[in-house]
Amino acid sequence: MTRQTTPTFAGVSGGLLWISLALASAALWPIYRSPALIVLVIVSVVAGTLVAVVALWRRWSVGSTALATVVMFLIIGVPLAVPSETQYTVLPTFAGLVDLVLGVALGWKQLLTISLPVGSYQALLVPALVLVLGATVVSLSIAFRTKVQELSVIPPIVVFLTAVAFGPTYPDRSVTLSVTLLIVVALAMVWFRWRRRRDTVNALEAAVDNAGVARRRREFGFAGARTVISAVVILTIAAGAAVSIANALPPQSDRSVLRTAIVEPFDPQNYVSPLSGFRRYWQPSTANSVLFEVAGVPLGTRVRLATLDSYDGVVYSVGSGRVTSASGAFARVPARFDQSEVDGNPVAMTITIVNYTGVWLPTVGLFEEISFDGARAADLRDTFYYNDVSGTAAVTELLEGGDSYTYEGKLPIQPSAEEISSLTPGTAEVPPIRVSPDELTEKLDEYVRGISQPGERLAAMLSGLAADGYISHGVGVDEPASRSGHASDRVAELFTEPRMIGDGEQYAVAASIMANELGFPARVVLGFVTSDQQIRGDDVTAWIEVNTSEYGWVTLDPNPPLREIPEEDPDDTAQVARPPTIVQPPEIESDTVNRQSTPDSEQALQPGVDPILQIVLAVLRTVGWSLLGLLVIAAPFLLIIAAKVRRRLLRRRAKSTLDQISGGWQEFEDSILDHGFSPPLSGTRTEVAAVVQAPAAHELAVKADRAIFSGADPQSGEVDAFWTNVTELENQLHNGLSRWARFKTKISLRSLGGYSVTSLFKR
Repeated sequence: MTRQTTPTFAGVSGGLLWISLALASAALWPIYRSPALIVLVIVSVVAGTLVAVVALWRRWSVGSTALATVVMFLIIGVPLAVPSETQYTVLPTFAGLVDLVLGVALGWKQLLTISLPVGSYQALLVPALVLVLGATVVSLSIAFRTKVQELSVIPPIVVFLTAVAFGPTYPDRSVTLSVTLLIVVALAMVWFRWRRRRDTVNALEAAVDNAGVARRRREFGFAGARTVISAVVILTIAAGAAVSIANALPPQSDRSVLRTAIVEPFDPQNYVSPLSGFRRYWQPSTANSVLFEVAGVPLGTRVRLATLDSYDGVVYSVGSGRVTSASGAFARVPARFDQSEVDGNPVAMTITIVNYTGVWLPTVGLFEEISFDGARAADLRDTFYYNDVSGTAAVTELLEGGDSYTYEGKLPIQPSAEEISSLTPGTAEVPPIRVSPDELTEKLDEYVRGISQPGERLAAMLSGLAADGYISHGVGVDEPASRSGHASDRVAELFTEPRMIGDGEQYAVAASIMANELGFPARVVLGFVTSDQQIRGDDVTAWIEVNTSEYGWVTLDPNPPLREIPEEDPDDTAQVARPPTIVQPPEIESDTVNRQSTPDSEQALQPGVDPILQIVLAVLRTVGWSLLGLLVIAAPFLLIIAAKVRRRLLRRRAKSTLDQISGGWQEFEDSILDHGFSPPLSGTRTEVAAVVQAPAAHELAVKADRAIFSGADPQSGEVDAFWTNVTELENQLHNGLSRWARFKTKISLRSLGGYSVTSLFKR
């Protein structure tokens, strides 16, 4: 400890740093959005303060203080950061301690590979605990025990910047965060100003008698209060300007944070499209085999396995090649997902895996909460991924017999069969269909001929497939031949053969392509329909979902009803099979993939626009935003410089020449303060000039005394000469200083206290 730390100093310093830490910790809210974070911040700040105060009292070394911080972390860590691993709410378990320690190293990476907010999921609160507790101990220790107390404001700023870096890509409450940062900076400046005044008082207490100290302290307190007020006023103006700019020019795109540079660990393109294995479920060895058991849902419930939205003419897949579609971007999610904005009915079920294996997790509706059971529960939970756009869940650990989980979801409200005709297309985006067979388009035109309303055309398309189509899986000896697959030539075959024969694999793909041509964004869903609590292979089916303005994604069954397939007419020799449609090879996407759109993504070069002009505009836009950012950062310093310039003009243009002489001396005295000198608080002009130790300063003091006490008004020539001397002395004060040191004198707040503030706003 290098100086005496009084209770007043400790209280004021601790209070300012507490407020700074609390404001900086508010930036963690978009990551967690849980009351557990608020409790963690409060307890961590109190615990960190306790460690810092005891270290100050006992004069612990840096190593001892660090060890005490680690012990405090282990004591409070599990109840605060791993609440699911406690007994009686506060007692940690051994598993909780293990998760706590591992979370220090692994929690940061996990935060970047999981969707936000995370709440109190697993041990993901550990990084927040490390940040807040560590920042509190370091910040207070620097403030209480070192000579460089100004550095104590760095830990709160580190907390704020770290929270933003680990936060969401979308600009969440950008205005609030900007104002928060400005307030933290304002508190830092107030802290600097107060500490320097305190150091001045301590120096005077050691140099003068007790009575003089008491008198000067009162003078100092009055001036110091006005100094603090002036600093707060300037920063308030800067904050107001920042808020106005942020509201006038809101963010137009997502921001680049750490998670934008992290490659998603689950890529559905690494796995075969689940729709390609549709016929496998109808093989004799699988059709009657129990895949999994479902409890808690009524019969006829559709259990989703995967949603597919990208068709290249060969295969329907989950997301396009390189995961460029929203449905292809999977992320780890907490055990609970917020679906409160969805209008629907809750569903809860328990699924036990028997003979099913794979990465795709059977679910119902939209995911809200999941809890894995069994010996592999921890592994499955750690490899659970979800895509909220498509409602598809996956586990990279692969499901196998004996796995079990409890699932809660929400079934969105669906229209009735009669309401389908009144639906209108929605605005959801799906990858465009790359190949559409001409035969399909011709049949669609036949189905919707003479119908104009979108919903009625959609209903007519479904009715046409139901009337013309027959179901055959082509696996039994008594079933008519039905080729598997859903490439464009197989889909075209549905409409070129004398009888339209296929199963869910072909009908779902055909209906999805037709719905897209009718203007409805559509996708295919592979899943099962419950016939009892045991789901077998022959319960598999495929359906489509179309996006509507009224209900969002609507489930539609394009499969024809089961019925006897008529014999093919052998006399119909005039039927000529059309040649198979040539499948165009899929487009090759660039190897370089940028998953995060840049702010200029909407300004891509358009045909017919001069590319040089586009480049110039992009450069000007970048330069403009950069200058605006620099202006916001420099605003407080520019206001300080402007205040000093205005003060100088007011003094130089005072009404009387006597006031101009007095103002010139005041300007020189303020320059002395801004250059780091500490003249006597109530000293005479010659005593103030003696601090500079320059003969010219003493002569200037004598001239000022002579002009002020002579009783006569000085001539204008004397005033000009006096101000010339003031300027020359100010230049002498700059001699030997670096450019940075000179700039610091320009933005110093030392001379903006006391009577100078009053005179500054007099006019």
